[in-house]
Amino acid sequence: MPSATEPYPLEFEPILLPKVWGGRRLSALGKALPEGENIGESWEIADLASTDPTGAGGQAKRSVIANGPLSGKTLHAAMNAWGPALLGPAKAATDGGFPLLVKFLDAREHLSVQVHPSPVYAKDHPQANLKSECWYVLSAETGERGEQPVVFKGFKPGVTEQDYREAIGQGRVPELLNAVPAVVGEMHDLPSGTIHALGAGVLVAEVQTPSDTTFRVFDWIAKYNRPVRGLHIEQALESTLFEDPPPATSGEGVLVQNEYFSVRQILAHCEEKPIAEPGRCTAMMMLETMGATLASRSEKFGEITMEPGKTVLVPAACVEDVVLRGGPGTKALAVEITS
Repeated sequence: MPSATEPYPLEFEPILLPKVWGGRRLSALGKALPEGENIGESWEIADLASTDPTGAGGQAKRSVIANGPLSGKTLHAAMNAWGPALLGPAKAATDGGFPLLVKFLDAREHLSVQVHPSPVYAKDHPQANLKSECWYVLSAETGERGEQPVVFKGFKPGVTEQDYREAIGQGRVPELLNAVPAVVGEMHDLPSGTIHALGAGVLVAEVQTPSDTTFRVFDWIAKYNRPVRGLHIEQALESTLFEDPPPATSGEGVLVQNEYFSVRQILAHCEEKPIAEPGRCTAMMMLETMGATLASRSEKFGEITMEPGKTVLVPAACVEDVVLRGGPGTKALAVEITS
């Protein structure tokens, strides 16, 4: 049995966020949804000292540990208690927080068309944090209003900055965007500065850098009869990149690799597999399984049952000891911090 000073795999209480575009499908991932609310996001691992008032509400969002000696404490408290034993060679975020934000998203309606600060914008505006993210498609169904399930990302060929400016002014930005069919099992990499939106009917796992900075340029107000929310036109114009985003990836192995994190898909059909390179702090997100567990080779801690939607953070100091014991059809994402 681990002690409070000895690192062990951490489970957390999910942070559920109501959204105008959210739905009820996160219950299929084991989330206890409040009655009568459309929940768009489940923050699985979070350590933000503050959030955007129009995003996550303006308050701090820090994950609370749900297992072991540190139960009831925050992830930030675990960082303070364990130091490098938790993060390994990785660095904390610029504000001292945990350097990843891990979520599940349920889009009943299209999300707003948005962009996050480009590297140049973030350098010139220190309060605006980069938000490089990726979406792994868990489910893709026709929307309630007949919308085809898509991921909007990047511009169609030939779109210029002048086209973009005119479309913003005329309220027709979606016409300029690539609408890529959402395919279950595909990963979409969205570097900060990429214009994008999650389409109606799509359920995803999201991994991102720890930022809640979002610049909206279009919000589907007429289509969904939404209340008017503020747009961030000038910030978005300064931040939007016109390079094509990376193509979707799929299959076993590395799906996304950047300077902040890597995401690998692990397929473990009734077999035992290591989860990461030794000494790398790793988040495990369970996607599909029947009877999978995270286990300790040395039996320092008990097995953790990994149902679909379960997320566990494995500290760097014990990742070499941890294996995924898969049941039939086990699929998981292993997220390693690389910064």
